[in-house]
Amino acid sequence: MRAAVLKEYGEKLIIEEREKPSPKEGEVLVKIKASGINPVDQKLSLGYMKDRMPSEFPIVLGWDMAGVVEENGHSARRFRVGEEVYAYARRPLLHAGTFAEYIALPESYLSKKPVNISFEEASGVPLAGLTAYQSLFDAGKLKADEAILILGASGGVGTFAVQLAKYHGSKVIAVASKKNHDYLTELGADYCIDYKDNRVEEALKEISSTGVDMVFDAVGGDSTKIGEKCLKENGRIVSIARQGDTLEESTNFTFVFVEPNSRELDHMREIIEAGNIKIPVQKNYKLEEVNEAFDQIDTGHTQGKIVISL
Repeated sequence: MRAAVLKEYGEKLIIEEREKPSPKEGEVLVKIKASGINPVDQKLSLGYMKDRMPSEFPIVLGWDMAGVVEENGHSARRFRVGEEVYAYARRPLLHAGTFAEYIALPESYLSKKPVNISFEEASGVPLAGLTAYQSLFDAGKLKADEAILILGASGGVGTFAVQLAKYHGSKVIAVASKKNHDYLTELGADYCIDYKDNRVEEALKEISSTGVDMVFDAVGGDSTKIGEKCLKENGRIVSIARQGDTLEESTNFTFVFVEPNSRELDHMREIIEAGNIKIPVQKNYKLEEVNEAFDQIDTGHTQGKIVISL
């Protein structure tokens, strides 16, 4: 099989021929049709989290995928050969990822792919969709009658957060550059704030003088502190981009690092198939263009998702 291989941290990925894996007990072999690219993939290639995440070189990066079951290992019978699936494929060891034509995974990672979207669209769902889902509902306990401020709303995770919060019935206030406001309104945002021209907390006062119940921070940096200033009394902030070390001790803060969860992917599938979530794919790259895709994701200005077709 072909795979995009990282030989050392900081190097470009190289396309190589590698042996196709065989499924072990409880695993299935999946022919990957498309793989989503996320900012963390590019950061991992530079050694991000190398002291916290065990790795084994050469590394095939990639945690998102959609494909077709090709072979079942012993006792793996949840999915039939030929069934279309998708998964967030992060394993405890960084070694065999989804930037390849095949992957062997425990069947517990897999969920049936939504029937009404393409493999490319489906491959953009798992990491970003689960990150938004777990941040809003597992960590943030977002309620239908609450207002949420989403920092970094036009990116991959923010795109799902806007739609999930709106689907949930919450009031959605999206923070992004002015050029992305029409896009976010189409996704369901009730209000949009331009982070470039406004002090976010001052602009928010025109929408809600008392602040918001929850802030979801998908940006990090100074944005986390700005989000803190936008909270109501007893409000809470959830971040995927930085720890809360600069915040007041009294602030209700939670950091989220997304985990594989096929049950939640099943729920995401139901929402997608009901037509309540769109997966905007900005650009579709070939496997040989993976380094170009990394350059794009590194700009920090990707609208929606970018993916690799295999």
